[in-house]
Amino acid sequence: MFDAICKYLVETFSADFAQWLLGEDISFSELSPSELLLEPIRADALLLQSEQRVLHLEFQTRPDAAIPFRLLDYWVRIHRRLPEREIRQVVIYLLETQSPLVEQTTFELAKTRHCFEVIRLWEQPTEPFLSLPGLLPFAPLSRTDSPEVALRQVARQIEGIAERSTQVNLAASAAILAGLVLEEGLIGQILGRRLMQESVVYQSIKAEGLEQGLQQGRQEGEITLIVRQLSRLVGTVPAELVARIESLPLEQLEMLGEALLDFEGQSDLVQWLETAS
Repeated sequence: MFDAICKYLVETFSADFAQWLLGEDISFSELSPSELLLEPIRADALLLQSEQRVLHLEFQTRPDAAIPFRLLDYWVRIHRRLPEREIRQVVIYLLETQSPLVEQTTFELAKTRHCFEVIRLWEQPTEPFLSLPGLLPFAPLSRTDSPEVALRQVARQIEGIAERSTQVNLAASAAILAGLVLEEGLIGQILGRRLMQESVVYQSIKAEGLEQGLQQGRQEGEITLIVRQLSRLVGTVPAELVARIESLPLEQLEMLGEALLDFEGQSDLVQWLETAS
C-alpha cells in the first residue's frame, strides 16, 4: 500500500522530487525495470531518467538487509543500459527505527564496494516538505514534535490547491502515509473523509488492500485445512514441511489439497513438494 502511494507521488510529481533530492529543476520520465535487460528484482522499483541522470528511489517502511545488494544490482543493470548517465540511488526510510540497517550506505564484499544515499525521514526538517506539492504527504513523517500539527499544515496547503483532482489525490496520499504515525480517526477529521474518498488513488489502494486481504485469508485458510488433513492421513507434519507448505502460492496449495488424498505417508508429501518446487 505504501509502495503504491510513493510510486504515484514520484511519477506524478517527479520535478518536486528532483528539486528536493538533487536541488535542480529537472524533468524526469519513468524508466521501466524491464528496460534493464535482465529480469528485475522488484517490479515496483522507482526509476526516473533525464538526459543526464537516472534517479533510482527505494522507499522502505522497515529495515531490509537485502537493500545494499539490491542497489548494487540495479546500478550495474542501469549502467549497462545507460553507461553515459550519472546514477543517483537514494533509499528513503519512512518510519523511525533504531535498527543499524538504516544507517548502512554501502555494499561491501571482498574487493567490491558500492555506495548509495540514505534518507531517514524522521531526521529531516518539516519545512521542505511543505514547500512542494508532491512532498506534502511526507511532512508528518519528518522531524516534528507533533505529526498532528504537521498534518494540519499539510491539510491547509492542500486546501489551497486549485485543481480538484490534484487536491483529492494528495489528501488521500497524505492520509495513507500519515497512518504510519497517527490514528485513522484523527486523520479523517483533519483531511476530511469525503475529500479522501473522492480520490481515484484512494479508491484504488483500498480496493487493492481489500483484494490482498481476501487473498491472504484464503491462503491461510487453505494452509490450515491442508495441515489438518495431512495430520490425519500421514501423522504429525514436521515443522520444516509445514514451512514449505506455507510458502506455496494459493494455486499450488489447491493442487496439494487434491493430491494429498492419495498420500500414504510423509514420503509422498516430500516427493510432491520436491516436484512442485
